[in-house]
Amino acid sequence: MNGTWNEQNVPDQRGRVAVVTGANTGLGFETAKVLAEHGATVVLAVRDLQKGKQAAAGIAGDVTVQALDLTSLDSIRSAAQSIRAAHPRIDLLINNAGVMYTPKRTTADGFELQFGTNHLGHFALTGLLLDRLLPVPGSRVVTVSSTGHRIRAAIHFDDLQWERSYNRVAAYGQAKLANLMFTYELQRRLASHGTTIAVAAHPGVSNTELIRNTPAALRIPVSWLAPVLTQTPAMGALPTLRAATDPNVTGGQYYGPGNRTQTRGFPKPVTSSPASHDQAIQQRLWTISEELTGVTFPLAPRT
Repeated sequence: MNGTWNEQNVPDQRGRVAVVTGANTGLGFETAKVLAEHGATVVLAVRDLQKGKQAAAGIAGDVTVQALDLTSLDSIRSAAQSIRAAHPRIDLLINNAGVMYTPKRTTADGFELQFGTNHLGHFALTGLLLDRLLPVPGSRVVTVSSTGHRIRAAIHFDDLQWERSYNRVAAYGQAKLANLMFTYELQRRLASHGTTIAVAAHPGVSNTELIRNTPAALRIPVSWLAPVLTQTPAMGALPTLRAATDPNVTGGQYYGPGNRTQTRGFPKPVTSSPASHDQAIQQRLWTISEELTGVTFPLAPRT
C-alpha cells in the first residue's frame, strides 16, 4: 500500500472530530475536505472567517468555522476555549497552518513571524486542547513540517527571534525543524498514556499559496518549473491524511511523498534530518516554548 495510498484508503471517520488549522485554502482545505467527506466532524480553524466560510461552503459534510490567529496568543486561547466548549472530545488535531519565507516581521507577542506562527502558535494550541484528546483512544496530533527543515536549519537558542540578523530561508528552516522536534518530544511524553500519538508529515513540493514569498531571485524559475517540480495541493495533503487516519501509523513517524527526493508521489514513512532527532535540543526547545507561550501541557515531564 505504501506505493499507492490515497484518499480512497481513508477509513470511515464517522463519529470523529477533527480540528484543522489553516483549512481555508491549500493543503488544509484538501485535508479538511477529505476528512469531512469520510464522515468526520471538521472544525476549520482559520485566521480569516470570511474565507473560512467560503471554504466550508465548498465542503460536503459536518463543517464549522472557528477564528484562529496563530500570531496572537490571545486569539489562540480564545479559539481553544471555543473549541473546548463545542467539543468535549477531539480525535484529530492537525497543525497545518503556516507561513514561509516571509519578510522580517513579528507576531502580536513579539515572536519572529515564522517561528511564532509555525511552531509556537501550534505548540500553544496543542497544549490548550490536549486534554480533549487524551481520553480518546486512537486520537492523534499531526503536525505539518517541510523538507525545509533540512535547509540552513538549526534552533538558534542565542537568537530565537532573529533580532540580530534575519535570513528568511534559515528562519523557515528553524521553524520547520522545530515542528519535527516538537512532534518527537510530544510523542515521548504521550507514550505512557497509551491513547494519543504524535505524528508528523510534509507535503513535498506543493503548488500552494505558501510559495508567494519565495525570494525574488527564485520566483521566476520556480514559476517555470512548478509544473515539473510540484504536485497539486490534493496530492500534497495525502501525507497528512495518512498520518491522521491510517490505522497502521505509530507515534513518532514522519510521512511524506514517496519518490526518492520526497518531492512528489504517494505518501509513505520517510526520514527526517539527524538534527531533528537530538533529544537534548528537543527538550530544551520544549522548555523554552512553554516559557514563551505560558502554556504547559497536561503531561508528566519526561525522565
